[in-house]
Amino acid sequence: MARRRRTPTSGDSFALSGPSHPPDPEYNAYRQDLADAALTGRVIASHYAEPVRRAVVQGTALRERPTDEAPVVRELVPGEPFAMLDDSVGWAWGYAGEERRVGYVRSAALGTP
Repeated sequence: MARRRRTPTSGDSFALSGPSHPPDPEYNAYRQDLADAALTGRVIASHYAEPVRRAVVQGTALRERPTDEAPVVRELVPGEPFAMLDDSVGWAWGYAGEERRVGYVRSAALGTP
């Protein structure tokens, strides 16, 4: 039986350790599959993206999840900025306002600034 060759990333010589202090997900846009490029090095995600600048064109709710039944994080008003990181199946995910509150809005509520 051939002996396994040790590599710099083998389990015997490489381990993640120490405390983990992820940033507050209510104000920092990251999910397991996608994160704001500004969080590179602070969170682990499959992909990173630069936010696309959008503006709220009609009053809408910023929600915790992409469904109309999800709790409302806060109300958004026309003209308010929205930094969009994902837009799929009628919902945009990103953050709104100067406080960068993270959540989902209906894609139709957004336009170009």
